[in-house]
Amino acid sequence: MNPKKLKKLLEEVKQGNCSIDEAMEGLARLPFADIGAAVVDHHRALRTGYPEVVLGSGKTVEQIVAIVEELRRAGGNVLVTRVDSDKATAVCRQIEGLEYREAARSLVLLGEPVEPAGRGPIAVVTAGTSDLPVAEEAAVVVELSGNELFRVFDVGVAGVHRLFHRIDELRRAAVVIVVAGMEGALASVVGGLVDCPVIAVPTSVGYGASFGGVAALLSMLNSCAAGITVVNIDNGFGAGYAASLINRKREHNR
Repeated sequence: MNPKKLKKLLEEVKQGNCSIDEAMEGLARLPFADIGAAVVDHHRALRTGYPEVVLGSGKTVEQIVAIVEELRRAGGNVLVTRVDSDKATAVCRQIEGLEYREAARSLVLLGEPVEPAGRGPIAVVTAGTSDLPVAEEAAVVVELSGNELFRVFDVGVAGVHRLFHRIDELRRAAVVIVVAGMEGALASVVGGLVDCPVIAVPTSVGYGASFGGVAALLSMLNSCAAGITVVNIDNGFGAGYAASLINRKREHNR
């Protein structure tokens, strides 16, 4: 259930096209459904504007299938993040229409068209090719949230002229997500070049003193460029979600 569907249901009751009992039946399973291994939140889209997203890591194939089926029963689109290819193959065999986006390590089920909801485009920028899995996780969240998306990949500070070559494109973005490992310097560079919010995502790409992404995280937190917000290490989902909230048209937040 999302705000659009609830408004439509209430309008049908108001116009006499739907009885109160029928409407109550349609709302009977709100706000959640207990399916044993999980308590699926059907009310989240009404509260926040976006439905529940499923974290695939740590869940069995059977658990993911049960959760996706429950979300599909309620209508709308379904997103499962952090799913490896073997697990994705097993889940897709059991659910018709489920799509595996390997680059993003995500399962997507489109139950309805994605409606435009953003005020402007969101850019996803990476320092290197090794950052792509986290970047693509952010990208799939941005797209399913109804935003225009464009990618600017492999423009890290080791060859910063590559970034300057795309700067006009970056400056048309409403929000920029910067994904970088190693020392994480790219977020500061981008933050000093654009006039919109920048969400920095440190990745665990690196070795030695990178400490699994901690060096990039601290670098981004200590950035002298204003307007940068930092999410946790490898948290592409969190960055995509936050960017979508920032970019969402006001009417979608009521």
